[in-house]
Amino acid sequence: MNHQTVKGPSAHLSFEDLTALQENLHEQLLFRREQLRRIAAASQAQKPPGRRSPGQVEVQVKLAASARMVLADVRAALQRIAEGRYGICHLCRRPIDRDRLAIVPQARYCARCQQVREAGR
Repeated sequence: MNHQTVKGPSAHLSFEDLTALQENLHEQLLFRREQLRRIAAASQAQKPPGRRSPGQVEVQVKLAASARMVLADVRAALQRIAEGRYGICHLCRRPIDRDRLAIVPQARYCARCQQVREAGR
């Protein structure tokens, strides 16, 4: 097994950790792109719009908005990996726990800072 280490801010992650997280992010990127393509195709196939209920339209709009938001977060995480800034909390600048990144690889904040942000909403 290669125990190569990562230099810079992501040093708390092994090379293997970072590679696995990057692969996960790429999979999410492909999934969200396909999800948006399917939402758009379903919207086009359901013309005329008058045949859809306002609730159906709202669900599609919210699904698409959510997919676009996650896609943007995934792209930003991949950019942070490319720049060597991945895995560091945007607020406290401490490393984000490896287990948190395994669950939410696009996370920008450590668990503590995420809780503070959500409590402030």
